[in-house]
Amino acid sequence: MDNQNQPLIFERSREGRVAFSLPELDVPEKPLTELVGEAYLRQDEPHFPEVSELELIRHYTALSRRNFGVDNGFYPLGSCTMKYNPKVNEQVARLDGLTKIHPYQDEQTVQGALELLYRLQENLQEITGMDAVTLQPAAGAHGEWTGLMIIRAYHESRADFKRTKVIVPDTAHGTNPASAAVAGFEAVTVKSNENGLVDLDDLRRVADETTAALMLTNPNTLGLFETQIQDIAEIIHEAGGKVYYDGANMNAIMGVTRPGDMGYDVVHLNLHKTFTGPHGGGGPGSGPVGVKADLASFLPKPLIMKRENGSFGLDFDRPQSIGRVKAFYGNFGINVRAYAYIRTMGGKGLFQVSKDAVLNANYMLKRLSGYFETPFKQLCKHEFVLSGSRQKKLGVRTLDMAKRLLDFGYYPPTIYFPLLVDEALMIEPTETESKETLDAFIDHLIEIAKEAESAPEKVQEAPHQTVIGRLDETRAARHPVLRYVKE
Repeated sequence: MDNQNQPLIFERSREGRVAFSLPELDVPEKPLTELVGEAYLRQDEPHFPEVSELELIRHYTALSRRNFGVDNGFYPLGSCTMKYNPKVNEQVARLDGLTKIHPYQDEQTVQGALELLYRLQENLQEITGMDAVTLQPAAGAHGEWTGLMIIRAYHESRADFKRTKVIVPDTAHGTNPASAAVAGFEAVTVKSNENGLVDLDDLRRVADETTAALMLTNPNTLGLFETQIQDIAEIIHEAGGKVYYDGANMNAIMGVTRPGDMGYDVVHLNLHKTFTGPHGGGGPGSGPVGVKADLASFLPKPLIMKRENGSFGLDFDRPQSIGRVKAFYGNFGINVRAYAYIRTMGGKGLFQVSKDAVLNANYMLKRLSGYFETPFKQLCKHEFVLSGSRQKKLGVRTLDMAKRLLDFGYYPPTIYFPLLVDEALMIEPTETESKETLDAFIDHLIEIAKEAESAPEKVQEAPHQTVIGRLDETRAARHPVLRYVKE
């Protein structure tokens, strides 16, 4: 049912009802076969519902109310930084001077857009401690691949073809080993120690003359800061490799420290996470890549440049470049939003973002630690990982608790990741949520933990309040129903 016990829109269909009217044809009518070609025409009439405009509007409005996003609820999806997207950014991104231009225009007619992109490059260089930045990559994983291709080009320029391996921690994002493979490398795992940090002895064991790079975010995917990051960088550099920063967790360190100061050579950022571009639904994204000076010549071309006369343009004269990685110059609208965010916040504001994100995460961890197992006891950064192993012994899995959260109107946190934590719940509150919101979410998680003891079947059978009840997830994944079929 899609609204107030109304039947589905196909079932409301009555012959002759219409929700639109078209003007009379004012050009000579031609047969469809002449316009399209008979081979491309379907042989049967399409089955569309025939409904009134009012019914159509109600149908789509009801569907929109089922959508969940940061604008209508708490979205504590660990590792994804689903923070509020300020509406001023949307207003800026919709300015006529930015929306009514075209990439094929002459450079002199889009100087404002080029200057904006150039300034964004400069801002991201300052935030990350890098020497050069490209805005081309269209998403985080695309930025990972771009960074690895830059590292590959660097090694090959030195005729160092033996570097075939990329070291990836066991806490890494799943895209890290995937990006390494797509870039033509073999992914090698380095273990974590009992504190959830990179095991330096294991790192020394796997780092050798075949190492092209280490991919590592800091804080790591457990939300813990790699305090020995300079030692880690030294081990990789001594082996002749490069250190790559997965920027998914920049929300914890902006204005506090910089990857470039930790010893990183390459960094990608997620503008659709840390810098408040709309996130989810498959895009749009933006994954700029920054590099140290010795890698700058390999960046994708073109780069945004500032000429001696003060004008801005595209620099294609880059013989060592890995080439273009995105049509035109990245996802322009997301870049605009990120620039608006940075300019609105300023340096002090970005610093405060990090402080508040870390404060919120530690507050939640402290309050929840009495009800869930906490695999790591040290202070976290912007996110933290709980274990549902205590509830598992009662027959309640982490998946059950995530489903139960739906009944309280929340999007559940990330579950079963990272893989090294049994029954993991990974929670990232971000800096944009109020204490009242955090407390309400905490109280409901505590309530669910108590239900696991007193009424486990209530959690096991959740959700109870959603439009669709408990699904057979394996069957749904293997045999999805993607269209309406009238029984």
